[in-house]
Amino acid sequence: MSEAYKKLIKTLQTIFEMDKADLDFGIYRIMNQKRDEINRFLEQDLLPQVRKAFADYAKGGKSEVQTELNQLIKTLTEAGMDPEQSPKVKELRAKAEASVDMVTLENEVYSHLHTFFSRYYDKGDFISQRRYKKDTYAIPYEGEEVKLYWANHDQYYIKSSEHLRDYAFIACDESGKTVRIKLVEADTEKDNVKAESGKERRFVLDAERPLSVENGELHIHFHYIPAGKQKQDALNKKAAETILKQPGFEEWMPLLRQKAPTDKNPERTLLEKHLNEYTARNTFDYFIHKDLGGFLRRELDFYIKNEVLYLDDIDDAAFEVTEQHLRKIKVIRTIAHKIIRLLAQLEDFQKKLWLKKKFVVETNYCITLDRVPEALYPQVVDNPQQREEWVKLGFIEEDTEITLDYLKEYPSLVLDTKFFDETFKNKLLASIDDFDAQCDGLLIHSENFQALNLLQNRFRNQLKCVYIDPPYNTDASAILYKNDYKNSSWLSMINDRVMLAHRLMNDLAIICTAIDDEEVSVLRPILSSLFKKEIGIAPVRSNPQSRKSKGTLSPAHEYALFFGKSDSSQPGSLDATDKQNDRYPLIDHKGRFAWMNFIRTGTNDRREDRPKLFYPIYVDPNNNIRIPSMTWNPNNQQYDIQDNLMPGETAVYPTKKTNSGVIEKRWHRGYQRIIDDPTEYRARRSNNGEISIDFKTRMDANSMPSTWWDKKEYASSNYGAIDLKNLFGRNDFDFPKARVLVEDCLKVSGIVTEKPSVLDFYAGSGTTGHAVIELTRRDNIKRKYILVEMGKHFDTTLKPRISKVIYSSTWKDGKPTNPDTGISHCFKYIRLESYEDTLNNLILKPRTKEQADLLEHHAKLREDYMLGYWLDLETEGSPSLLNIEQFEDPFNYQLNIATGSAGATRPTRVDLVETFNYLIGLTVRHIDTIRGFKVVTGTNPKGESVLVIWRNLKEKDNDALEAFMDTSGYNPRDTEYDHIYVNGDHTLEDPQSKVKMIEIEFKRLMFDVQDV
Repeated sequence: MSEAYKKLIKTLQTIFEMDKADLDFGIYRIMNQKRDEINRFLEQDLLPQVRKAFADYAKGGKSEVQTELNQLIKTLTEAGMDPEQSPKVKELRAKAEASVDMVTLENEVYSHLHTFFSRYYDKGDFISQRRYKKDTYAIPYEGEEVKLYWANHDQYYIKSSEHLRDYAFIACDESGKTVRIKLVEADTEKDNVKAESGKERRFVLDAERPLSVENGELHIHFHYIPAGKQKQDALNKKAAETILKQPGFEEWMPLLRQKAPTDKNPERTLLEKHLNEYTARNTFDYFIHKDLGGFLRRELDFYIKNEVLYLDDIDDAAFEVTEQHLRKIKVIRTIAHKIIRLLAQLEDFQKKLWLKKKFVVETNYCITLDRVPEALYPQVVDNPQQREEWVKLGFIEEDTEITLDYLKEYPSLVLDTKFFDETFKNKLLASIDDFDAQCDGLLIHSENFQALNLLQNRFRNQLKCVYIDPPYNTDASAILYKNDYKNSSWLSMINDRVMLAHRLMNDLAIICTAIDDEEVSVLRPILSSLFKKEIGIAPVRSNPQSRKSKGTLSPAHEYALFFGKSDSSQPGSLDATDKQNDRYPLIDHKGRFAWMNFIRTGTNDRREDRPKLFYPIYVDPNNNIRIPSMTWNPNNQQYDIQDNLMPGETAVYPTKKTNSGVIEKRWHRGYQRIIDDPTEYRARRSNNGEISIDFKTRMDANSMPSTWWDKKEYASSNYGAIDLKNLFGRNDFDFPKARVLVEDCLKVSGIVTEKPSVLDFYAGSGTTGHAVIELTRRDNIKRKYILVEMGKHFDTTLKPRISKVIYSSTWKDGKPTNPDTGISHCFKYIRLESYEDTLNNLILKPRTKEQADLLEHHAKLREDYMLGYWLDLETEGSPSLLNIEQFEDPFNYQLNIATGSAGATRPTRVDLVETFNYLIGLTVRHIDTIRGFKVVTGTNPKGESVLVIWRNLKEKDNDALEAFMDTSGYNPRDTEYDHIYVNGDHTLEDPQSKVKMIEIEFKRLMFDVQDV
């Protein structure tokens, strides 16, 4: 076996994850089950095709010609003849020189395949590196005036910061102890951890404080820093050895030393298992390629043209040499295309899972008591979990007695349906008409790409405003990225998510994005490419104390970037600042104003500049003013005055006395405006009797905001932190956004004058929701909000914050200070299946004996199956890919959903009803449960009326369905509903094809995705 062949096999085994046998999560679990089969395909079925491709060419190969030549030379020499004089010898020698060296040719093919595939592969991902020549790369260019390009532009960024920053596992014994691996921020100055180009980062155990015990958990502290040439496996082994020797943690050692053996490592400990899994989860699979097959085929052609096919050699070579080149190229392309097809199958499968609309795995509602029927109050009084939640939120004290009268006295108490059974929830929902119109907010616990993807059909072209505060990608808020792909990873992340948000915005909508200097230069062209109108960029003085830096200026600002979806997008105005109010200190029935001299100053202020604005104003002894009758004389460019002065009146002109004489200037406005509204003007006499004319200059309430924002209330470290401290008695966020800043961003985004929906898919601590509720509380203009967040603070901060600001506008140390300001409100919160959940719920179906025999005895069929079909076919029916059989009882469809500890899952009931509502884009009007049937009505995105009926098929067969339809008055022949959806087979009369089977529509819509 040649070295070139060995290198190629090793490269392909790495690319196909054959070296990750110890990993039991995500796609690796599936690949590990197919390891032997994939290895067999590569080594026994595919690569031997290289030799076979040259077999019919080997007959005239160099070795055969050389053998014939040697034999002829020997024969001639033994006969006493000079072989070099023989024409035949000369012919064979020339032929040998031009003939094919089969071994060399094979090795060249293996070497080129190894070079090509290893060039683009990087720890689970394929990175574009179109090498034109040494140290020179080519990028695709289609004649654009300006092109923004980044290495991962053709890939989905899928990394989740939650996995990196918090990884826990629980003991399998009765102790139930929890061990948590924590990523801690390294001190840049102390540890010199600033990443250098080409220096790969690794997970390194904290040398000073490797372990600690906090809240009964053992914490293992890691840094993610450049580590020279050290391999992660070696660092993990060293970390395990160090941890197991730490004094003072003896009670934890039996847990860490528990055996977790593998075939390769029978002595592996539980600690080693989880260290390897933690680092692997956050080292592999940052991206999914959007079109890996097309990308690699294009790159292969480019590689062959630049590094295999040398045109100069072909011009000078004999035909036989040219034929060798072409045959070699054909073999390289044939084998490479098969490898590419297999790789594309794996990548396209992951892309399908990534883009699949995710299941809703929880739906609940937080609703103020004034919207809860009083008939349900007794169940609220008797619910200890709801009471405990109110105590935790600060709504009531520990000793507060909850009675029916108390509930009626405090209608802004926020009830959470998660503490009640399905019967209670069904009754509550059934009591609310026009449900979606009554629901004020939507909170989604999900990775934001998946949330935006699920919202597409429901909110397409509907939202008025998007506000986001994404990670700035500084050291304090960096996203996960591969070495040397920090900015490229960030661009891939933000581009796809903003593109999905763009589809949800209406034509008048505006997006505001908060960002700092780290990424503003690349974010701006991304927004410019998606949005037609750049409304403005405002530097915001958000950190007056400035952030510490070394060797650079200390930043005290960030930016608010405003872009409109269309040219019709118009920004709103802001409330006046204190400086503006000081400038206009007086108030009348029209608003704030200041008196200003009516004589024009500055440019174009002379009579000759605007002669029609030079006219007299008559002032009587009581300082009353009037405009005399006059007509314009175009000949001498002045007014002819018809009125004479009344006794005591003085004619005042816009003139100014100077040392060189009197200068004729002009008034600010024409005389007709004085006649129309004289209260806007006054005459004023000085001590020496000189008369001046003043006019009211007013603040422009609709003026456009300036591009410099410097209110003191914009400071996150002060005002943002204070808000959280007041609400919770603590602040768990380093840089919570100041609410006033978000309010002003929303105002400029145009949410003041109508009833818009606001989207924030980096919701964080919930400042955007807080801002929307406060604006609504002030002006009573009803606004809706959609907040998306995936972090654990969804439950600890975001959702509680929204409940708190509903109940009271002001708080102090976690207690409400003004419950009388509570508002009537309802918000829904849902949780979505994650991409990791989708992977973990994949199940490979075993092949039948007939299928296995068929593949075993038909090589071409086996190859085609392996290259293109096995993943889709053998995972079909997995719960995460829609198991139609579970629709028999749609109210008990289950997935194994990840819990807080690594690898741990629990069976969780999926909300198929809610999921389907989003899939069809349903605006819900009413939800009810009637005699075992779940009935949902509403309208679809086209405004057509929709009826959805769900049933447990074991309990409600076709006869029961028809009887229910009859008694409820639902007739497919009627025009009441344009579309009717029913799960399960049925025989409902459907003359207009309006009755659709839910299962079929569910699967179509779940996988009917648009590439981003």
